[in-house]
Amino acid sequence: MKRVRTGWLERRLDRRSAPAPNTEVPIRPTTLDQSIDACAAHSGKLVYNRDRKRAELGEALRQLLVVHARSAAGSASRAGRGSGWAKECPELLDALLEAGNKALYCWSVAELELALSITDAVLTERPNSRAGWRLRARVLEEQGEDAGAAEAHERYVALCRDDDLGIAARVTGLRQSATRLAELLGLLREEFPKASGFVGGEPAELWAEGLALDERGEWPQAAPRLVAALSTMHEQGASSTDMGEALAGFMDRYTTRRPDGVVGSGAVLRAYADHARLRSRGPVADWDGGASIITVGDFRNLIAGKSICLVANSQRVGSSSMGEEIDSYDLVVRFNSFRIDAPATGSRTDIHATIHKHGFNWGEKVQTRLVFGGLEEQWKQSIRQRLVPGAQRYLNDASLRWPLRNLGRVSEEEWPSIPTSGFNMLWLLDFLDVNPTIDLIGFDFYDSGAYRLPGAMKLPITSVHEYLSEKAWVMDRATSRTEKRISLR
Repeated sequence: MKRVRTGWLERRLDRRSAPAPNTEVPIRPTTLDQSIDACAAHSGKLVYNRDRKRAELGEALRQLLVVHARSAAGSASRAGRGSGWAKECPELLDALLEAGNKALYCWSVAELELALSITDAVLTERPNSRAGWRLRARVLEEQGEDAGAAEAHERYVALCRDDDLGIAARVTGLRQSATRLAELLGLLREEFPKASGFVGGEPAELWAEGLALDERGEWPQAAPRLVAALSTMHEQGASSTDMGEALAGFMDRYTTRRPDGVVGSGAVLRAYADHARLRSRGPVADWDGGASIITVGDFRNLIAGKSICLVANSQRVGSSSMGEEIDSYDLVVRFNSFRIDAPATGSRTDIHATIHKHGFNWGEKVQTRLVFGGLEEQWKQSIRQRLVPGAQRYLNDASLRWPLRNLGRVSEEEWPSIPTSGFNMLWLLDFLDVNPTIDLIGFDFYDSGAYRLPGAMKLPITSVHEYLSEKAWVMDRATSRTEKRISLR
């Protein structure tokens, strides 16, 4: 019988000699020579490539080869020594990881395999490379190797002080989704008992037969074969990528082909929805964590008429004795990885304003949590993974996601740099203009250094923000200023 050529079937055929999916994927011992040779060979395939992501990969590979040629590690490798290159030439490690990340974002089978081979080389030389394990986890997840991805994610988390990327929830989601998938297939076999007669056959053949019957309008005969194909793929350890494509194709038919007009079994649909949700966002029951979702207008009403202070994460606050004075305001706003030392910083936090990428203080109980982010899909994903149910009473909706850009309509031409969480919050309060007192405590724009949670102190003061521009904006609107306080109202 003629095979039905689908993406998942093509990948199954391509990977016949590959390690079994959905098992831990061992590191393949790889020397620097082998990795550089593989990158050089792949670079030759990308000359004059018009695809933007592949063009970026090509440039990253060329830069890697330049760094290697110029490095002492390159000389050592050519002389046959080849070890210790990461210590002798750390920029070579950075260039290799950059090439791996660029390869990941090309999404194709060949580029994903190149990215995985790069992690083999990095982790052969540096088994405790956090960046290496992080890249490996993302590549394996994209390849549908969930068990290997979970193991790599856990190795990464074990090397970090804090799980500020929400990796533990991601691992839990991958594993729970696999359990829910098995339950879903069991429900389908119960609904289509004739599928048991086909289990064990070649999935490609069963799938082709099922599709042919479905095209002739014979869904009752088609469904058992399709269910058998799915079950056999699962038993044979098919990757989650292949299972996802095939399952999506089946569910599309399942919800539209039933002769009685009923849109599928409720139990089947719930199991499929749970499986898909757990894979995409982890085990958070509701995206809002049970909080009340507030709009711009709701937030305005919550803060109207109240004195408010914004407390910086600076050493100027950490070394002060302003805690009692800070707690005297009606509302206290803190940011991202704020640290509490009551005599210096005060003890109350009414509003936690954080960028969605940081995983700090999400479990601290506050009245309102404002989560900022530039890209809406990433913003939503972070909230789903990081939000702690019960840790906040109010959570902002998308109208408060990126105040300077979305509310103020301030374009990147007018304000090229990425606004900080502090500036987004400050701009929002100035824009709403409903507070009789708006004071900034310890805002010296990091002149005195950072004062954060210990796990965040390792993070650099990022260069993507324009602190001088933000400072000029503040000073232009200040009504009074002391060493530790700037008043806007």
